[in-house]
Amino acid sequence: MKGPFSYGMRRAAFNAAALAAFAVSFAVAADSPARIAILGDSLTAGYGLPAGEAFPAQLEAELRGRGFAVEILNAGVSGDTTAGGLARLDWALADAPDALIVALGGNDALRGLDPAAMEANLTAIVERAQAAGAKVMLAGMRAPPNLGRDYEAAFNAVFPRVAARRGAALYPFLLDGVAADPALNQPDGIHPSAAGAAVMARRMAPAVEKWLDADP
Repeated sequence: MKGPFSYGMRRAAFNAAALAAFAVSFAVAADSPARIAILGDSLTAGYGLPAGEAFPAQLEAELRGRGFAVEILNAGVSGDTTAGGLARLDWALADAPDALIVALGGNDALRGLDPAAMEANLTAIVERAQAAGAKVMLAGMRAPPNLGRDYEAAFNAVFPRVAARRGAALYPFLLDGVAADPALNQPDGIHPSAAGAAVMARRMAPAVEKWLDADP
């Protein structure tokens, strides 16, 4: 093309426009919230609480308040064991979350189920989630002491061992600061109140933030 608007000028204008479009696209992508699914039981589902006061909703609010763009998907089913969580894992991963928090095991302990079977279930959950491209964090549980010292030791050792062997992050105890505190639990003494769920979220948020910031 002849005249003041030559091929070179048109090429430069095109490049500038393409660069601007890429910058806008990148900014939109960077601002997109990280999607985290929490695969859990009644503690995740929010037994006895309005949806907005359940632990996942409060964790999302806590992280957003800390300036972290996240969307948390509540994949909790009351009564679920690790076997139940494994059976419905594909459903939880169907939303293609960027990350998965596995908050299971409490019902395994309450039913006195074999810690070895729980370990196999958790290992399979972690491996399949990682294969699907999701970062994984295990939220540990603790066995009640009435099941005996041997069971308690075997159960409590599962979570750090699975996390270490499979390269998953570990949050040692989901109910940290809440378990056995009547002021933070519902009358059954097992399920957190809204205030208890807020404590869970507040205590867990820094670990989740550090985990999301870490390299894959």
